Amino acid sequence: MAETDWHRELMIALIHTLKAFFAHNPIVYVSGNLLVFYVRGDRLKHLSPDVFVVKGVHDHERPHYLIWEEGKAPQFVIELTSSSTRDEDIDDKFSLYQDMLKVQEYFLFDPLAEYLDPPLRGYRLKKGKYRPIPMIEGRLPSKVLNLHLERDGRRLRLWNPKTEAWLRTPQEEIESLKSEIARLHKKGRREE
Repeated sequence: MAETDWHRELMIALIHTLKAFFAHNPIVYVSGNLLVFYVRGDRLKHLSPDVFVVKGVHDHERPHYLIWEEGKAPQFVIELTSSSTRDEDIDDKFSLYQDMLKVQEYFLFDPLAEYLDPPLRGYRLKKGKYRPIPMIEGRLPSKVLNLHLERDGRRLRLWNPKTEAWLRTPQEEIESLKSEIARLHKKGRREE
């Protein structure tokens, strides 16, 4: 569950931004804040990543994610850390993602910059162990997503190195559409 308004809004924006980015690919599943069960028959063995991506799994709504049924664990996870989750994110989930689920990339972001230094961290699985992902021009590259993650104040932005632009958030898409509608409306009035 989200810790603050910032955490909740950021989680929703990241999920929807990634869904839009992968909308053309029906076998990429993007979700977050969803129960992921990882041991068949043990309802206590679950976690709920803030944001996760699984390539090779059909994109459709689910009540929960059962790794043994889907055949794949998430390959990419973002946890938005807070006062109530930081120990779990840094210790328990780190070990679980690395050792049991073999999540290829694990990112931690502290939107308030109160608990992590630096507030954005990324790890990539290499020979069974997480290794820190080095920054490139202030961004952490994700090989799984083919995107870069960048801290922008309390926001976490996704940069597309192919287009050399940030992916637009749902709110930015809405604002862009509003501006375009206003522009067309103004143009239409001038032509009358």
